[in-house]
Amino acid sequence: MTISVFDMFKVGIGPSSSHTVGPMRAAHSFAHALEQEGLLEATSRVHVELFGSLGATGHGHGSVKAVVLGLEGETPELVDPAVAEPTMERVHATRSLRLLGKHSIAFPLDDDVVLHRGKRLAYHSNAMTFQATAADGRRLAARTYYSVGGGFVLDDTETGTARIAPDTTPVRHPFTTGAELLAHTRATGLPISSIMMANELSWRSEDAVRAGLLHIWSVMRECVRQGCARDGVLPGGLKVRRRAAALHRKLRAADAETETDSLYAMEWVTLYALAVNEENAAGGRVVTAPTNGAAGIVPAVLHYYERFVRGAGPDGVVRSLLTAAAIGVLFKENASISGAEVGCQGEVGSACAMAAAGLAEVLGATPEQVENAAEIGIEHNLGLTCDPVGGLVQIPCIERNAVAALKAITAARMALHGDGTHHVSLDQAVKTMRETGADMKDKYKETARGGLALNVVEC
Repeated sequence: MTISVFDMFKVGIGPSSSHTVGPMRAAHSFAHALEQEGLLEATSRVHVELFGSLGATGHGHGSVKAVVLGLEGETPELVDPAVAEPTMERVHATRSLRLLGKHSIAFPLDDDVVLHRGKRLAYHSNAMTFQATAADGRRLAARTYYSVGGGFVLDDTETGTARIAPDTTPVRHPFTTGAELLAHTRATGLPISSIMMANELSWRSEDAVRAGLLHIWSVMRECVRQGCARDGVLPGGLKVRRRAAALHRKLRAADAETETDSLYAMEWVTLYALAVNEENAAGGRVVTAPTNGAAGIVPAVLHYYERFVRGAGPDGVVRSLLTAAAIGVLFKENASISGAEVGCQGEVGSACAMAAAGLAEVLGATPEQVENAAEIGIEHNLGLTCDPVGGLVQIPCIERNAVAALKAITAARMALHGDGTHHVSLDQAVKTMRETGADMKDKYKETARGGLALNVVEC
């Protein structure tokens, strides 16, 4: 399977790529399949079951809402976050929905969306089953989907074997390991961003790649802007206070004076990450980078580059995103970016490594130094658990993004002070992350049944 930069960076809505973006994609896919097979008009009911982490934290992560929106024809890239709550209110009130916005069916939510808190399917924790029936009770179609992190969805067509139509497009510099990636840079003399760009040309022109990545950057920037403008309390019941807007006002006031704090830049990085992840927690529009739960790290580091690095510009943003995506591919191919599969090391850890690599490249690092930066980023997130309090992507997720963004900057700068040689390779660190995730108890994998989720009393 060939993975594009636009697979790693996708526009969606919060609060979770695996629990919101993935289920919306799956529901839309199921409804679209009914239409393609000529079964839409014959469908009278659709029954949905969520398993594993989706069942355990589906309400807090917005999975039920995502399923409804997907069945109604919405997609993560285009859905207006403002329509989510009105749509849910209508479905609740009328006990019905409109499949693909075209065909009305009865849909009592409490009956037709079932969350199994303690049950999981064999292939992956984040599983969903969809079943369509006719008015006489006949089953018209059934399908199982797995949301495997970062908005990626696999589909199982009752054969018991998960599948996805793999993209087998030949690329100029194929790689699945860090060693292979570095071998391409040595053979060509190109930086990692150019290796990734050359591969992207298998799908689209260079102008299209640049335009697409600058659009991704514009969504990231708008997310930060929105997060810096909104006060109040986040939804979900924990009554977590939004802090980005107040911090933004404080930092802007300090801008008007002579700033002497040597860590002033780091305050802005913290702000950027908080702003993104507060927007994510509120169901706003974000970019999976590589997931929603870790969506603030890459944007925060890119904002640091734009604001504090001399000579920063759009070309550097493009190169940074290409480099970050190349590192993301290694995690996707050899381990996981799913908190439900390997814990938060797969989300925040991967994002930290990606951001560190992207920053290192635009600061002038060699490919070996870039690989070192990514390795530092993941090595010091190994074993990170996913234990969201109340099943919400708020505590510890929001602050965790801010800390990881700072860690990514440190990793990039540490790597630049070296010559690229180091004892632990990125491939070894990724392998360790995968093995650590396999050893990790399920209660630490996005189920809200361990760690802080168990020990913090919900108020």
